[in-house]
Amino acid sequence: MSSEDLEKYETEMELQLYREYRDVVGLFSYVVETERRFYLTNDVTVHERVDGGETYFEVVMQDAWVWDMYRPARFVKNVRVLTFKDVNVEELAKSDLQVPDGEHGG
Repeated sequence: MSSEDLEKYETEMELQLYREYRDVVGLFSYVVETERRFYLTNDVTVHERVDGGETYFEVVMQDAWVWDMYRPARFVKNVRVLTFKDVNVEELAKSDLQVPDGEHGG
């Protein structure tokens, strides 16, 4: 496989992932971003933990969708993330769920 073929494959996978995201985003209430992943979920809890003077975050989600083009299954029943980095949780506004008319083609 040439580097051009690999690049084309990755571009197609990213487009497929975006289309899947567009199809499922309306099912979820929260966007959760960690340093490694992007999730959609309806149930998220973030706990700040301290161990030996180090502060970290435990993020727990149920029934989540994960943005990762290399995963064969993106719907995950239970997710637990431990991280020393920032965690961003945002509630999706209903206006965020509307796809602009110019992006319906495909």
